[in-house]
Amino acid sequence: MELVNESYALSNGVDPLELCQKYDCPLYVYDTAIMKRQYEKLTNAFKVKHLKINYACKALTNINVLRYFKQLGAGLDTVSVQEVQVGLKAGFAPEDIIYTPNCVSLEEIEQALSFGVKINIDNLSILEQFGHAHPDVPICIRVNPHIMAGGSSKISVGHIDSKFGISVHQLPHVVRLVEALGLNVEGLHMHTGSDIYDAGVFLQGAEILFNAAEHFKNLEYIDFGSGFKVPYKQNDIQTDIEDLGEKLSKRFNDFCESYGRDITLMFEPGKFLVSEAGYFLVNVNVVKQTTSMVIAGVDSGLNHLIRPMFYNSYHQIINVSNPVAKPRIYTVVGYICETDTFGANRQISEIREGDVLAFYNAGAYCFSMASNYNSRYRPAEVLVHEGKDYLIRERETIQDILRGQVEVNIFDTAVVK
Repeated sequence: MELVNESYALSNGVDPLELCQKYDCPLYVYDTAIMKRQYEKLTNAFKVKHLKINYACKALTNINVLRYFKQLGAGLDTVSVQEVQVGLKAGFAPEDIIYTPNCVSLEEIEQALSFGVKINIDNLSILEQFGHAHPDVPICIRVNPHIMAGGSSKISVGHIDSKFGISVHQLPHVVRLVEALGLNVEGLHMHTGSDIYDAGVFLQGAEILFNAAEHFKNLEYIDFGSGFKVPYKQNDIQTDIEDLGEKLSKRFNDFCESYGRDITLMFEPGKFLVSEAGYFLVNVNVVKQTTSMVIAGVDSGLNHLIRPMFYNSYHQIINVSNPVAKPRIYTVVGYICETDTFGANRQISEIREGDVLAFYNAGAYCFSMASNYNSRYRPAEVLVHEGKDYLIRERETIQDILRGQVEVNIFDTAVVK
């Protein structure tokens, strides 16, 4: 879904202001055309005999989005047993779902196993426990390559002190457990972080996995995770997928030849597939002048879009109601009783109370990280597909806030005079 500078129309001419009138604000909107573009960019870039793209659904878990990626041919990457269940509900076959949890109990892993999905194990303790209990179940092993990469420390997950994966230096221990318990290792996995634009990082990690693979003779796939960087602003740096595809494909094909057979090259992109496909539309409640800045306060906050506060992430903000007006400098903030600044000192076309602002790159880790903080409702979600808009999540109501709460009859509710 691309907002065109001249008209700020969405894909196939869908008007964001009409969507706001129809569904109200705040509103998440996603476009399948951009999802398809990104998916095909990956599948076209890698020239290997067997390629599998597993959508990392934690980025955006709406079941309709999952169904669309299934239609495109993707598998599913999940990190909780609940995501496994949503994936099955979306129609994915168990064998097309890989379950890669972190610091969960053996009980949850066994629950996922009961659904028949691929199991990815990322610590020695669970590997030993699982191996004793289920020696005949094929497994994948997540390797920590000790590579510091990613856009920030919060999204770098392959470094030496990361909680994710089994240290590459513990590989001899892994091999001993596998041999002693007679385990069938069908896959190796690695994920070093997010917002990685340097192909060299992926190639460095590939060599680590290729060396590890020599210890396991029955591999069916190697999963290189993801972390591809997408642009957040005009002329922003991004991962050159075509360059990475050319270099990694050649190295992977060479590995398969030396390994003795063709195995599957896997990736698990989330942000790359849906970030640019999403926009978040909000109303401006108030324009407020302080002693040093002009504040535009909107009808949303960190309860709906926490990435700028949590990751210090950048989301481009445009005024779709007044796009050609003279730009002024604004700090855009939310309505939550916390400091929830979306963007400071931004050049935006003159903002008036009642205008609609659009946040770019709102498809990944935005709604999926939303909450009911301050007892605010989570927004509606709309899918734009082939020029038509579809409501895919209703806006919450007070019944949703109260659902699950149990009133106990132990308090005197009489009015105190």
